[in-house]
Amino acid sequence: MRDAGRDAEFSAFVHARRTHLRRIAYGCCGDWHRADDLVQTALVKLYVAWPRVRRDGREEAYARRIIVRAGIDESRRPWRREQPGAPVEATAPAGLDVGERDELFTALQALPHMQRKSVLLRHWLGLSVAETAVELGIGEGTVKSHTSRGLAALQRVLART
Repeated sequence: MRDAGRDAEFSAFVHARRTHLRRIAYGCCGDWHRADDLVQTALVKLYVAWPRVRRDGREEAYARRIIVRAGIDESRRPWRREQPGAPVEATAPAGLDVGERDELFTALQALPHMQRKSVLLRHWLGLSVAETAVELGIGEGTVKSHTSRGLAALQRVLART
């Protein structure tokens, strides 16, 4: 039997953080439909682990980790390799005009997966190198390399425009 308090807490968390988690998922995969799938997967797994994760106060980090790992798992599936690119629906932090947002997201989507994820986790979410390494399941030196290469590639692409 489910606890009504648990359901209410979980529903409040989802209501408050779903849009943010969806943006993270979009940043990882570059497709709003896949982002919705990743968020749904993360929320299902989060609900199962809710009592333990909520007690530790790390529910958002847990959801982020699931999104990143589920995105990696999905990108390894054979049918994902055969899909042609779809147009990207651009959203970005407030303050950028539409043209700048479009250029930024186009440049981000051109980065290899791990570089894109490293840049997003480090510079959009503001995670430390150590936190990013844990989220991606790689070493801190690898995070630094991916982030450095990703930022350099973004600078090259955005400087041309």
